[in-house]
Amino acid sequence: MNEQTKRAHDPQDLARLLVSREKQGDVDGMVALYEPDAVLDCGGGQFASGRESIRKFYAGLVAAGRKFDLGDQRPAIVNGDLALTSTRLPNGAVTAEIARRQSDGTWLWVIDQPSVASAR
Repeated sequence: MNEQTKRAHDPQDLARLLVSREKQGDVDGMVALYEPDAVLDCGGGQFASGRESIRKFYAGLVAAGRKFDLGDQRPAIVNGDLALTSTRLPNGAVTAEIARRQSDGTWLWVIDQPSVASAR
C-alpha cells in the first residue's frame, strides 16, 4: 500500500501521514486526513472550515515550498471515539489536534491547531 492510500488506524498515524504527504506535495492526501467539516487554525485568527478551505490553505503552503517536520509526538489521549494528539515541533512550537474514530475504525482530524504554544 503506498503512502497516498494509507489510512490512520491509530490517531498517532495522522501527524506522520500529514508530514509525509506534505513532503510529497500531496495536498489531496493531506486533506483526506480531515473530516469533511473539520476546522484548521491557519494562524493570525484565521480558520479553514471544511475540506475545500483546508485544501486551499495547504495548497498555498505546498506552493510556497514550506516543509513540515514530524517533531516529538506525545502519546495520544483517547476517550472512546475521540483522541487528543499533540506534537512538540523542532522550533519549540506545540500542536494540538482532536481526532475522531470513523465507523471503519480509522481516525480523522476534526480540529487542528498547529501552534498552541511557541518557543520563548
